[in-house]
Amino acid sequence: MEKAIERQRVLLHHLQPSPPLRSPILSTEVCAAGDSAKYQRSSCFGDDVVIVAACRTAICKSKRGGFKDTHPEDLLAPVLKALLDKTQLNPSEVGDIVVGTVLAPGSQRAIECRMAAFYAGFPDTVPLRTVNRQCSSGLQAVADVAAAIKAGFYDIGIGAGLESMTVNSVGWKGPVNPKVEMFPQAQDCLLPMGITSENVADRYGITRQEQDFAAVESHRRAAAATAAGKFKEEIIPVVTKIVDQKTGEYKQVTISVDDGIRPDTSMSVLAKLKPAFKKDGSTTAGNASQVSDGAGAVLLMRRDVAMQKGLPILGVFRSFAAVGVEPGVMGIGPAVAIPAAVRAAGLQPDEIGIFEINEAFASQFVYCCKKLELDPEKVNVNGGAIALGHPLGATGARCVSTLLNEMKRRGKDCRFGVISMCIGSGMGAAAVFERGNVVDQLTNARQAESNGFLSRDAI
Repeated sequence: MEKAIERQRVLLHHLQPSPPLRSPILSTEVCAAGDSAKYQRSSCFGDDVVIVAACRTAICKSKRGGFKDTHPEDLLAPVLKALLDKTQLNPSEVGDIVVGTVLAPGSQRAIECRMAAFYAGFPDTVPLRTVNRQCSSGLQAVADVAAAIKAGFYDIGIGAGLESMTVNSVGWKGPVNPKVEMFPQAQDCLLPMGITSENVADRYGITRQEQDFAAVESHRRAAAATAAGKFKEEIIPVVTKIVDQKTGEYKQVTISVDDGIRPDTSMSVLAKLKPAFKKDGSTTAGNASQVSDGAGAVLLMRRDVAMQKGLPILGVFRSFAAVGVEPGVMGIGPAVAIPAAVRAAGLQPDEIGIFEINEAFASQFVYCCKKLELDPEKVNVNGGAIALGHPLGATGARCVSTLLNEMKRRGKDCRFGVISMCIGSGMGAAAVFERGNVVDQLTNARQAESNGFLSRDAI
């Protein structure tokens, strides 16, 4: 009997709250939003995956912008270093660095990213890998790190993204398997992205005027955000060089502002542009995302680790979903991925306060917003890829810093936010984040009226 009682006591000890959250015996209760709240979960325990720092470089026009003469690893290194500087984290504590990147040869880019980690001050004991899910690669890197932390593989990790479209351009290398001709869907995987934009516009009736208006709004909002200094907190200045193409001379510069934004863009200006992919089409250089260079990085860790270190919690990673759609209309991906991610977070669509949806093309962006019946005042409030640019592998990581900083500014009016994008070859991805300062360790808990032991014999 004594042995049985002792086993129960040991079990009860393990069931008590972890040390960082230790206080009176706790039991779960509905969230602080009240009994009517749709989002109900247990009290926030230490195994929540949280974001404690997120940053990005400026985004620059490829081949003619501020980073045209910058090595890819020299874009990634500054944002990795900034995470350490912001948090004073010992770099040897990082369990893994995952970098989303798309266009470069896989082995070479993986080596370049490893070099960037060394440039940033990480020791050789910290591993690194790359991930490629096309336009969602940066978000996929963040999701992979969050999943690894949740699984207990490590407590601290970095999800990042990198793309230099100056160095690596979009294109197919080598012969195409003739077998593709027997599979229409496989054939559509090879369609130029601009043609898939035209397919979306044609199938779903998205007009040229709607697309041009979305582009004007993107530039207007991005210009207003820049003028208001909204991006200063997320952009890490990068010291680099600019080479004069005529003389070969170079000068040192510091790049800290997105250089693709055109504040003077108007409907009349965009109306003059010719279709870029189809003679009678509606997709132009003005209503599609810009080809760009840039990088971003996000530092994630378990909540209890962040609390022990006294680090501010910018956001909580709540859910992620990747879905497949028809390759020929790949741009509709967010319209499918966003509902999936919102459901996975236990939420309803009307509980999302803000959205960052990548503007790969205005046609697909307009369609997704209309399909999901989103409030325009909640979507890309600081502009999107049409104005800022779309460095493929970096966009997802860039969106994390943009989203969380905007959620912080909005405070109690914005508890949940979503990031989403379409993906080449016919997919979509989305993730849900919760604002970091919404809950504390006791928000969703109350003191239990009784000890709740498994057996009275244990008392």
